[in-house]
Amino acid sequence: MADSHDLPKWAVSIWESLGKPEIHEDVLTGPLLERRAGMRRDDLVEVLLDARSLPKGAEEWVRGRLIGTNKMSIEILDSEGTYRYIARDVIVEVRLVAHMRPAYIDDSELLQFEREDQKRRTKIHEDVEKKTKGSDDDHLWG
Repeated sequence: MADSHDLPKWAVSIWESLGKPEIHEDVLTGPLLERRAGMRRDDLVEVLLDARSLPKGAEEWVRGRLIGTNKMSIEILDSEGTYRYIARDVIVEVRLVAHMRPAYIDDSELLQFEREDQKRRTKIHEDVEKKTKGSDDDHLWG
């Protein structure tokens, strides 16, 4: 288990707020199926932004916990507690400070969350169909 001495000063309070989880390491060599790398939800990261995209005098580095990603942006809860969406177009570099979760395929909590979330989304879609069409027979064949 890592301790706060292994983290930069700005990351210690975030690590503590997550319950001081074990810090996971990337596995970059060895058998292909055993390699684990890549950005993960809850990772502690430092993001360098293109200075040309920022107001004069603004800080170029954003430091915090990776909340999520999509095609256009990444979501970070920064070290000051501000939830930020950062456009991928202005990102110059992302530095991984620490993995707070196991790799995706090894993360049973995340896999369970995604299964439950998929069930919830399916139910929402079914409810919307019922309300908009007034019938509940789309699941029947023929």
